[in-house]
Amino acid sequence: MSELKKKLIVEAGSYVEERLKRIHTAIDDLQAALKLETKCSMGDKYETGRAMLHLEFEKLSGQLEQYLKLKKTLNAIPPVLHEKAGFGTLVKTSAANYFIAIPAGELKLDSERFYAVGTNSPVALAMKDKKAGEDFTLNGQTHRILSVE
Repeated sequence: MSELKKKLIVEAGSYVEERLKRIHTAIDDLQAALKLETKCSMGDKYETGRAMLHLEFEKLSGQLEQYLKLKKTLNAIPPVLHEKAGFGTLVKTSAANYFIAIPAGELKLDSERFYAVGTNSPVALAMKDKKAGEDFTLNGQTHRILSVE
């Protein structure tokens, strides 16, 4: 595995960890609010507030599960060089550089930009199983794959 790819995995991992940290903080805040809500009042207003807190908790639980899956996906990237674009590959094209692993957006490394995309994203599907030197079409535009790692 190249050093650049290792750095991208670390950078994408930092993205996931930051999101997990935010979600855990929000869950802790919700639990504190729920305890306060329990101590405070009774009646319809109490029930409405409590229901809203539970809905927010369910939403955060779903996000937590999603980011834990992304973390697991990152950890599953095989430490080998690839010839074809697919899961765990770093693909440089005539248009942009892509890291096909998880949808983490733009990652900047050593003055280069990389777009971390999931395997089911349109660009990843357009490049799937293509090698360096081959073309792919995305949104009606043709691009060339310069390298695959």
